[in-house]
Amino acid sequence: MNCRNVASRVPYTAGLLLLSARSLPAHTGGAVAPNELLTAWSWDWFVVLPLLVGATLFARGVARLWHTVGAGRGVSRSQACCYASGIGVLAIALISPLDALGGSLFSAHMTQHQLLMVAAPPLLLLGAPSVGVLWGLPSGARRAVGLRLARAGRSRVLKVLTQPFIAWSLHALAIWAWHAPVLYERTLWSEATHAAQHLSFTGSALLFWWTVLCPRRGNEGIAVLSLIGTAVHSSILAALLTFSARPWYLAYGGRTRAWGLSLLEDQQLGGLIMWVPSGLVYTGVALWLFVAWLGAIERRTAQDHSRVVLTVT
Repeated sequence: MNCRNVASRVPYTAGLLLLSARSLPAHTGGAVAPNELLTAWSWDWFVVLPLLVGATLFARGVARLWHTVGAGRGVSRSQACCYASGIGVLAIALISPLDALGGSLFSAHMTQHQLLMVAAPPLLLLGAPSVGVLWGLPSGARRAVGLRLARAGRSRVLKVLTQPFIAWSLHALAIWAWHAPVLYERTLWSEATHAAQHLSFTGSALLFWWTVLCPRRGNEGIAVLSLIGTAVHSSILAALLTFSARPWYLAYGGRTRAWGLSLLEDQQLGGLIMWVPSGLVYTGVALWLFVAWLGAIERRTAQDHSRVVLTVT
């Protein structure tokens, strides 16, 4: 994949994801009844506005860029589709009734978390967001914003955080810590705790997926191992949730009944949602990267062999 200018993608994508997540209301309103679900959309402007601005600037920038240099150049069609899909995933996770349903069902909350950690970050990173958005800005602001993004992408802190082991560890810690009952149940009652949960999920996922999708030269194998390691440890947590003999999150008591589920059944469903779809994504991307890594090794070997033959002759 093309990872040029990836350093400037991360600060922008981080801003979009974290700003969208920072003011999420906690599920303090209690259970949502089935007959209320279709009207339970969230129109919090701290969520809606960043998504609208990000989508509008990107669409305008891609249109302007393709008109200037030709369709598919600068930002490919596949990158544009990835970015649009990433915005769509964020809208489903943060604006649709799924967010409100997370206050009634652990399984719905788990679905939201998987969208924020497993789907949205890689799609946005693959979508070359900074290129499209920069072209969507007025020409006078484009250079200044581009320089700031490039400077942020070269910062010492970001270089440390995007070391593969550190990024992997931070993401694993966020996943396990927030599923501890004492912390998880607090998100149902505290807006600040709920926002902190989503910030840590999306922020750590962004760092993790950056090290996976655009590894530094020589770290391709580590990227594959990072994906496999995440698939393994998240599957262990999912299995614990799925096969537990008792419910972990008693705060959902009385909320799941309207949806025809017991507390334990809802937890088991949530565990399966973490286990199966996410595990398939991690494993599929790991296989894809492994094949690409082998192909790159074969090409480098062939090039080295050609140089040796030319030198000898």
